[in-house]
Amino acid sequence: MNLANATRLTQTLKIWPKSLNHRQYQTIIPVLRSCKRTSEICQIHGYVIRTGLDHDPFILSTLLVASSLLDVEYAASIIKQIQNPNLFMYNSILRGYSISDDPNQAFSVFNNLRAKDGILLDQFSFVTTLKACSREFAIFNGQTIHGLALRSGHVFFINVKNALLHLYSVCGRIFYAHTLFDEIPEANDVVSWNSLMVGEAGDSLGGQSLHGHCLKVGFCFDSNLVSALIDMYAKTGNVYSGRRVFDDVAVKDVVLWNCMISKYAENGLLEESLALLRLMKVKQVKPNSATLVGLLSACAASGATSLGESIGSYVEESGLPLDAVIGTALVDMYAKCGVLDKAIDIFERMESKDVKSWTAMIAGYGVHGWALDAIRVFYRMEEAGCRPNEVSFLAVLSACSHGGLVVEGMKCFERMVQEYGIMPKIEHYGSIIDLLGRAGLLEEAHNFIKRLPIKSDATAWRALLSACRVYGNVELGECVKSVLVGFNNEQHPTDSILLSSTYAIAGRLPDQTRMQVLEKDMFKRAGIRPAGKEDKIMKQAGYSTIEMDSEGFEP
Repeated sequence: MNLANATRLTQTLKIWPKSLNHRQYQTIIPVLRSCKRTSEICQIHGYVIRTGLDHDPFILSTLLVASSLLDVEYAASIIKQIQNPNLFMYNSILRGYSISDDPNQAFSVFNNLRAKDGILLDQFSFVTTLKACSREFAIFNGQTIHGLALRSGHVFFINVKNALLHLYSVCGRIFYAHTLFDEIPEANDVVSWNSLMVGEAGDSLGGQSLHGHCLKVGFCFDSNLVSALIDMYAKTGNVYSGRRVFDDVAVKDVVLWNCMISKYAENGLLEESLALLRLMKVKQVKPNSATLVGLLSACAASGATSLGESIGSYVEESGLPLDAVIGTALVDMYAKCGVLDKAIDIFERMESKDVKSWTAMIAGYGVHGWALDAIRVFYRMEEAGCRPNEVSFLAVLSACSHGGLVVEGMKCFERMVQEYGIMPKIEHYGSIIDLLGRAGLLEEAHNFIKRLPIKSDATAWRALLSACRVYGNVELGECVKSVLVGFNNEQHPTDSILLSSTYAIAGRLPDQTRMQVLEKDMFKRAGIRPAGKEDKIMKQAGYSTIEMDSEGFEP
């Protein structure tokens, strides 16, 4: 919620009287749904308590739904204050945990709910908890819940069955998935088939068997199922088999065209994607933004500049609107392909921008070394009322690191935590350490890394070791290398190469022998077998690609 909306919320709370009539009562619902921060939920919660509405089950349920999506821990604190919470309220908490960063909490809520007298679980209780199992690959918990669903009869609800199918598929328990799928087969829907195909994605033989069964029962006329088959074949490396499935469908909607084009692109078959795009135009099927997004992403990843520019021209000539989806894909493609001026032009002409659009432009400036411009776009993003997310801050921090803007980078990091309440991840900490290290503030970076809540991640320490190499700080480099060795009880080629380069830059090449002795001593103390002649540490070979003789794409 931007500043204008926050002001409007405050004014609304002032206008609401101590007792609401029916019309004013109804206004609480859209206001709650418009909240984007926990602090805004808190304001409404306080009003609810002051006016005595905390005894109204409908208001409390709406409050729990809104808060569980933003801050499930806050929602859990609310439900503890309710005397007799109903099942809907508990299901809101279950759903909040199932989509949170800690899905494991859903299991304890589910068990506590089972133990409560007078409350019977419903299908949504099972579905949300099974979703948490799938996210955590908690197969044992899932099988336990499957048993409970069998005894209570909830397994006969198709959404519960599909949730179990998805769990078994993502956990690689294909036998269990097939057994469940074959129970009451007439009740299976398209989601059931799709869930089973997820599990068959790595097994071409099983996928072909499913395809044959679909042909026998006449399911291959369903667009969603055909899309799942194409996806399955693409994931097993048989994208051309997926094309045969595509060609067998007489009437194809735009979703099916999009699926086939994106699968070609994901497998690096850009020319085939473009040929299909041409055929789409011949068949007079009007493309949409989703048609081109996957293709543009593939062009960006492979550096296929001319193909990407051809697709950009196609967008212009087809009259497709520069919305947040297609506009962002174009900005990202042009920036990654080195055509920054074109990325800027597209960004400024976009009809609408979301957080991904702003983040793509910030990242584009950052990778080209235009750090100050990246920060200006970040401030414009805030002024436009778009709330930055953790990826946005990562793009800003990376830009500051590459541009040497230490003060600005530290300010952005503090604002991320204090103003926006975003918990930093190891990538954010790594960017700060890289920022300090590139600026030569090695001791500051070392002190910062020692205070991190995440103690055993090698990414941040390796960033510091890289900075030691740049400035030839041998003493700190040796200290960092010893920490890295202790993490996994093994030596990593990158660490040895970085420390070796540190000696070279410091003009201490004779210390190579000393380094080897030091390493042997570290390995001995850590109980690690040093590399012998048969397993020498070798740097992995890199590679690069260039685009040659591309014919491009003629709309």
